[in-house]
Amino acid sequence: MKKLYKNLYQAAAVLCLASASQALVSCSEADSELVSFVEDNRINTPNDTVYSLMGIINKMQVVADRTVLLGELRGDLTTLTENAKLDLQAVANFTADAQNPYNNARDYYAVIQNCNYFLANANAELVKRGVLVFEKEIAVVRAYRAWTYLQLVLNYGEVPFYTQPLLAEKDADPSKYPFYNVEQIANYFIDDLIPYMDVEYPSYGSVGGINSQKFYIPIRVLIGDLCLWAGRYEEAAMYYHDFLTMQGNVHPTGIARAEWRNHDFESVNSSAFSNQFSSSNSEILTLIPMETEEYNGLISRLTDVFNSTTENYNYYQATHSQAYDELSMSQVYTMIDVDPLTMLPDTIGVKEDIVYEPEYQRGDLRLISTYPKLRKDLRAEGGNSDLIQTCNKYNGYNVHLYRLQHVYLRYAEALNRAGYPQAAFAVLKYGLWKDNIEKYISEDERTRAGELLSFSEYTFTRNNTQGLHSRGSGDANGNKEYAIPELETQEDSILFVENAICDEMALETAAEGLRFYDLMRLSRHRNDPTFLADKVARRNGSNNFDEALYNFLSKEENWYLPIE
Repeated sequence: MKKLYKNLYQAAAVLCLASASQALVSCSEADSELVSFVEDNRINTPNDTVYSLMGIINKMQVVADRTVLLGELRGDLTTLTENAKLDLQAVANFTADAQNPYNNARDYYAVIQNCNYFLANANAELVKRGVLVFEKEIAVVRAYRAWTYLQLVLNYGEVPFYTQPLLAEKDADPSKYPFYNVEQIANYFIDDLIPYMDVEYPSYGSVGGINSQKFYIPIRVLIGDLCLWAGRYEEAAMYYHDFLTMQGNVHPTGIARAEWRNHDFESVNSSAFSNQFSSSNSEILTLIPMETEEYNGLISRLTDVFNSTTENYNYYQATHSQAYDELSMSQVYTMIDVDPLTMLPDTIGVKEDIVYEPEYQRGDLRLISTYPKLRKDLRAEGGNSDLIQTCNKYNGYNVHLYRLQHVYLRYAEALNRAGYPQAAFAVLKYGLWKDNIEKYISEDERTRAGELLSFSEYTFTRNNTQGLHSRGSGDANGNKEYAIPELETQEDSILFVENAICDEMALETAAEGLRFYDLMRLSRHRNDPTFLADKVARRNGSNNFDEALYNFLSKEENWYLPIE
């Protein structure tokens, strides 16, 4: 632990903004500059806030790739190839030590220190024309700080907690700060963020063709996440619901899906699904903007991990796991057709004699839409691999943190744990619009849920809303086998639906860096670490259970990275 504290203030790039021309103090400069952080470094002008936000985003870039890799490689949906670097292998095998570049708490504290400095020095009381000048930027920075602390505690279990900038080496004395676990982090920042949830974020126009507001984290969504981790399920559902249904800025699911083009099941239309992973798509809510060229600054290496590129000589390092393949192929694809004579709906299943190429095209189509089959590089030479993998979730420069469907999945998770399993399952199977809510959710559950199931019949309709399972498994509302069975207790129903949500999280968000954290959270809901352990131990397939890994991960303390 000593090494972390020794470097805590040195690595935390404190903002020095005495004038608009000053930007971030680098780690190497921090010692010599600390003595100058006095009252003349107040943040008083719009230029100051722009520079400060740029500085925080710069520090966010440092943790961008690892946010995905730490969440993905330790889960059950991704497996590494023999070409993977040793540092990545150590992450996936839970053997990453203090020297592993993906295990560096200092980088998270650099973001936190920047945020703390901004919040301590921004002139929060400055008013012009009756408006608090910096309120928007303060809201953004509070969200950045809360998100970063959440990532930190999810990776390290318990972390030193402070909310004031460290301006001298003596401030980094570990005895001065408490250690907070995830519940304490979550509860603190729920209270910290609630006063700002209605503050409109600043807009700096388009940056590199991307709306700059995508650089920010929606506060209601973040509060929902914090409530989920704190076990405050009803509140979590409320914040997600209010984000989705905000008047003037509603977020229906949309009807994009990966699907068979026709009843002959001869080819798959995957573009509607894969196109949503473009940074400019409305599906993307929050991203960390990265540089497009290395000489300009930090670029993301995720494309090189998940794709064949010229940089890696076609040797991709990560691919879909056998567990993901098995889950995807076990799904039943259904299609609802309307008879042109009777106008009655008819459910059509995939033809039994269809030849799948590749085999993992069977079942849910989001897998094949994410990882199209390997193709041969006929011109491979000079040490290049002759096999080319494409992962459609990584075909750009930026690192995505939040998509709209993430919010719907967590909304379903919160509804279910709050005691509304029918409503949660309706998110998966039917989509929440007026007719479906009244038809598929009991009157008792609708009454108890109240406003949590309030969706305007004018803005949420059959034309813009679908069940999430339909994004890859056809018309899920026509699949009679995809249903909540008759169970003895509501707790049994909640566990059944939670398992369905867990599977839907896998089908929808594989390769996006969420899986290990989702399994952590669901295990915590159940107070059962073996839930996570069993999933990860089976990532190489149901017939390749890793008993040693299961035993290791059955102890929650082994979920976390070592911290120094």
